[in-house]
Amino acid sequence: QVQLVESGGGLVQAGGSPRLSCAASGRTVSNYGKGWFRQAPGKEREFVAAISWSGGNAYYADSVKGRFTISRDNAKNTVYLQMNSLKPEDTAVYYCAVARPGGFTTVAGQYDYWGQGTQVTVSS
Repeated sequence: QVQLVESGGGLVQAGGSPRLSCAASGRTVSNYGKGWFRQAPGKEREFVAAISWSGGNAYYADSVKGRFTISRDNAKNTVYLQMNSLKPEDTAVYYCAVARPGGFTTVAGQYDYWGQGTQVTVSS
């Protein structure tokens, strides 16, 4: 089993630049792709960013491209989401997830393990 714990969320002013962290424990997942998703009130969970096991490749949702950066430190079993130029529409619960073996993807159904989420609220 894998446990994922997100941190770094909170109340942020528009234009702010918080960094989310997601620490994994239990089974080693340093060789698995990882991703970040978010869910705003009344909306479905949506893809935000994903990174390959090596960190050499990444995907981003169009809505965050150029503002968010996903990275990972396999020695610490941690994945990060640096968020810059936040907007009120970025308000959501942010979840990290570990992809199924073999790749990384934008599809939530291809992720096996999920964290409990961290709330990010952007005030205008």
